[in-house]
Amino acid sequence: MATEDPSRIAAQLVELRVEHRDLDQAISRLSQDREADELTLKRLKKRKLRIKDMITALESRLIPDLDA
Repeated sequence: MATEDPSRIAAQLVELRVEHRDLDQAISRLSQDREADELTLKRLKKRKLRIKDMITALESRLIPDLDA
């Protein structure tokens, strides 16, 4: 397996965390609006979960494998 550039992964993590935070704020605002479109809200929540999964995967790639 090729060695991955940790700085590149870290940059991706920063971008994803910003997007995750922005989605969290948007979901919070939409949740308070009684006229909000439920489908849009569900899509935003799914997107937020996908981003969280991507963050977790990238974080695990930064952890070095240790030989037993």
